[in-house]
Amino acid sequence: MPWLLSSQLEHLSSSPTERQCERTSFSFYCAVREQLPVWLLEDMRSMEVFSWEDGQPRPFLPSEALLYALVHDHQDYARYLLTTYSLSALKPPRCSFCCCRSSGAPHLTMAVRYDRVSILSMMVEALKDCDSKSMRQNYLDSCGGCSHVADSGKTAVQLAVELSRPECLLLLLAHGALPDGLDAALQRLVTSEATDRRHAQRCLDFLLLFLPGPPSLCHLRDEPHRWQGLLGNEVFSWLCGLAPPPLLLQALRCLARSGPDHITTLPDFLQPHSWQ
Repeated sequence: MPWLLSSQLEHLSSSPTERQCERTSFSFYCAVREQLPVWLLEDMRSMEVFSWEDGQPRPFLPSEALLYALVHDHQDYARYLLTTYSLSALKPPRCSFCCCRSSGAPHLTMAVRYDRVSILSMMVEALKDCDSKSMRQNYLDSCGGCSHVADSGKTAVQLAVELSRPECLLLLLAHGALPDGLDAALQRLVTSEATDRRHAQRCLDFLLLFLPGPPSLCHLRDEPHRWQGLLGNEVFSWLCGLAPPPLLLQALRCLARSGPDHITTLPDFLQPHSWQ
């Protein structure tokens, strides 16, 4: 199915105009949305689709294509891009609003925003190709992008806590992302509606599993009855620095570091919420 009319193709010269670049990009966006086959999408991206940059057209990058795949959950195309281009597919593309060179990890935050757990799993696996552990760590803990973007200033972990995305959060933490946002997770638990509280509780549980050291949240003592009811007496005492962590929590913390699958496959009575 052609995404450009013949009349459009005739007007596309070897040097397309800015308007023509926008049309090809939108056509490609529609093609990804329609979940067209990978081979066809790659033919389009490499031969027909252009972006406008610094007053001239340029080829549409794999990292830009991956953003489209994330939005529309095209898992086959995302897998192809990450397998073929590896870390190049995770480079932050140039911001289309302010034309600055983007930084951070917009692909991670977008995966969390749209709850694309499968594609997020592919991305964190691709990060194993990083030259060093510090490079991988910096990417996992980077913020979303330019200051005017909705998720700017937030890491993927912080966004997962804010949106109550427990599966995304567990993937990020299990692959080395910093367990940031404990206070935000507690507030999310308090303010969540009953229907969302289970997801908020799981996010808090996963953060507690991956904390590098004992927390010190003495401010919880200001409202002991409220927090004891939500957290349970043992977890409340541990978070306030009044007692060691529960034995089950200590065991699960060791298990969590060996991989997320070990946690998610546990029977319900051994899931994190059972330590309360």
